[in-house]
Amino acid sequence: MTREDIQHKLTTILVEQLACKREQITDEITLEDLGADSLDFVEIVMAVEEEFVIDIGYDEAAKLTTVGEIVDHIEREIA
Repeated sequence: MTREDIQHKLTTILVEQLACKREQITDEITLEDLGADSLDFVEIVMAVEEEFVIDIGYDEAAKLTTVGEIVDHIEREIA
């Protein structure tokens, strides 16, 4: 799976979970900037885990603040 594939799938998850616009989502934007609260963050992590069949531990999830960091983490996990 390419980085672009990961970005597309993650973007789809974020648009569905946060009702934000696809154009808003960049590697540098934080989930907080997209309007996510702590419950949204948990739901996003769960959706990412299900979509990519990976486990993201609580401590690791807490370190993922930008969309780019999440994409990087997914890339490492599925490699």
